[in-house]
Amino acid sequence: MAQGRSPLRSAQGGFGWRCGAVVIGAAIVLGLGGCGAASRASRGDAVRSAAQPAPHQAYVPDQASVVVPPSPPSEASVPWVPLEAGARPVENVESPAPAMLAQAARPSSPAAPADDGDDLYDPWEPFNEKMFDFNVKLDRHVLKPVARVYKTVMPEPFQVMISNGFDNIRFVPRLVNSLLQGKFGGAGREMSRFLINSTAGIAGLFDPAKDYWGIRPSSEDFGQTLGTWGAGPGPYLVLPVLAPTTVRDGIGMGVDTLIDPLGYFVPFLPTRLAMKIGDIVNDRALNYDLFQGVEETTIDLYSSVRHFYLKRREQQIKE
Repeated sequence: MAQGRSPLRSAQGGFGWRCGAVVIGAAIVLGLGGCGAASRASRGDAVRSAAQPAPHQAYVPDQASVVVPPSPPSEASVPWVPLEAGARPVENVESPAPAMLAQAARPSSPAAPADDGDDLYDPWEPFNEKMFDFNVKLDRHVLKPVARVYKTVMPEPFQVMISNGFDNIRFVPRLVNSLLQGKFGGAGREMSRFLINSTAGIAGLFDPAKDYWGIRPSSEDFGQTLGTWGAGPGPYLVLPVLAPTTVRDGIGMGVDTLIDPLGYFVPFLPTRLAMKIGDIVNDRALNYDLFQGVEETTIDLYSSVRHFYLKRREQQIKE
C-alpha cells in the first residue's frame, strides 16, 4: 500500500520552491535593472550634452524660461499609508495604487513636478497611464464607497486593532530584508517589536512597542534589498489594483509575498485573498478623507505620482 507524502517533506518542498523563486527573481531583476541603468545612463549623457552651452560662450538663461519645480512632499507633511486618507497615519503597509495620489500631489502645488531626465525611465507610459486612470476610478467608485459602509459598522478603535494585527504578522519580510541589507539594528527593532506586541500587545492587536517604548517599524523590502545589491530599478510600471512600482520593486514585492507568514499559516488562496481584501478596505477606511481635493489641485497627477515614487525609492535605498 503506497504511503502518502509526509507533512514534513511537503513543507520542505514548499520552502525549497520559495527559495528557488527568490534566486531566480533576483537573477532576473539584476539583468533587467542593469539594462535599465545602461539605458538611463546613455540617455542622461545625451541630455547633458544637449544642455551644455558651446565653449567660450557666456550662457545666460532667460528669466522667463527658468522654472523651479516644487519640492516633493516631506514625510512629515504627508504620511505614507495604504490608500491614505486622513484619520490616522498607518505605517509600513503595502498600499494599493491610489495610495500614491496624496503623497505626490499637495493642494499647495497644483503643477506637476518636473522629472529629471537621469532618473525617469518610463518606456511603457501609454500603458501605465491607462492603468493609473483605472486605479483612480476603482478607488473613487468602488473602494471608497465600500470603505464608507465599513466605517459605519466598524468603530475606528477596532479598525486600528485590525491594522496592528496585520502589521505584526508582516514583520518577517521586514526582518529578513533588514538582515540581507546588513541593517542589524533594524532587524533587532523588528524582533523586539514582534516579541513585545505579540505578548503585551495581545497578539499584535495593540502596539505598545511604539506607544510606550518608541520602537518604530522599519520599512525594508526586497526591492530595496536588490537596490542595495546594485540592481537598477528598471522601467516604471503601473498594474491594476497595485501600487506604482518598477520592474525591480515588482519582483521584490513577489519575493516578500513568498516569505509572508500568511502563506504558511493560511495556505488556501481564497482565504488569503479575502484577508488581503479585508486589510485593504480596513486601511482605506482608516484613511478615508486624505484624497479630498487631490485630483482637483493637481494638473498632471500621473507625472506627480511617478516623480514622487521614484524619488522616494531612491532615497529609501540610500538610507
